[in-house]
Amino acid sequence: MLDDSIRELEARSLSLIRSAQTAEELEFARVEALGRKGGFSAFGKEMGKLAAEEKARVGKLLNGARQAVEEAYEARKRAFEAGALDARLDAEWIDLTLPAPGPRRGHLHPITRIQRELEELFSSLGFAVLDGPEVETEYHNFDALNIPADHPAREMQDTFWLEGGNLLRTHTSPVQVRGMERLGPPLRMIAPGRTFRNESVDASHEHTFYQLEGMMVDRDVSVAHLLYFMKTLLKSIFGREVTVRLRPGYFPFVEPGFELDVQCLICGGPGCPVCKQSGWVELLPCGLVNPNVLRMSGIDPEEWNGFAFGLGLTRLVMMRYGVDDIRHLQGGDLRFLEQF
Repeated sequence: MLDDSIRELEARSLSLIRSAQTAEELEFARVEALGRKGGFSAFGKEMGKLAAEEKARVGKLLNGARQAVEEAYEARKRAFEAGALDARLDAEWIDLTLPAPGPRRGHLHPITRIQRELEELFSSLGFAVLDGPEVETEYHNFDALNIPADHPAREMQDTFWLEGGNLLRTHTSPVQVRGMERLGPPLRMIAPGRTFRNESVDASHEHTFYQLEGMMVDRDVSVAHLLYFMKTLLKSIFGREVTVRLRPGYFPFVEPGFELDVQCLICGGPGCPVCKQSGWVELLPCGLVNPNVLRMSGIDPEEWNGFAFGLGLTRLVMMRYGVDDIRHLQGGDLRFLEQF
């Protein structure tokens, strides 16, 4: 009879709902009983065959059975949701009485650390720390440093030129020019900062790198003064004596000019990619200031002379910490930077 089928469906559906162990099993039970093609929907077709008085009685029985199944389903669904919420609260529990963890503490980039050490060293030796624009004029970057437009030294530096004749400075020497113009002699100054050259990037070259250039202008300045300050600088940075060599070098803004090389601290001398297998790293181009540079800045070279040097901060960091690829320093990889 139809009554028995309804009661059987109700009992079977309630059993499936109560025995469901997961939300998926519960949904399966709901679809089987209450879905569009489920058991209760099938009884609708049978109702049309009944007499009027039977329809009222069977309809009441069918509605009661459907309501019981729906209520059981909703109760079981709420139980699953409550269980899921309890599990989430247990997993994500936070003790609000504990102090907040606070932000992670950062630290200085190794280039910044070396720069500040050098600034402190030279300040103790009576040098002023000067700064200048990274977007420079052609005059301050080249002309005032004895590098006119037709000078072959222009080809030694691959320059990023900008609109309007300006450029990204290829060294921090323009800061020295501005310092001489503003301060006049006698003076001691260093100019640390970022510089730019249109170079191919490899293990020892970057298009963006850091320099520290220095200058001393006074009466009777000699190469001996230059060597004293350079050795003091290197000993302070490396914490020990390092092997250096001084060889002639050409730079338009110094005369005579020298290249001060340091024995590669990565390989110790046999050769590696950083020193290009030579065992030496160019670290300190230096020399006595060319009289033309003094004259261009309004200083009488008959009365005053001086020395100047340029130090690659980025390469110095590589030597100090044993970094074998310059690209690591500005690559933004926190796994590398967190080592310092």
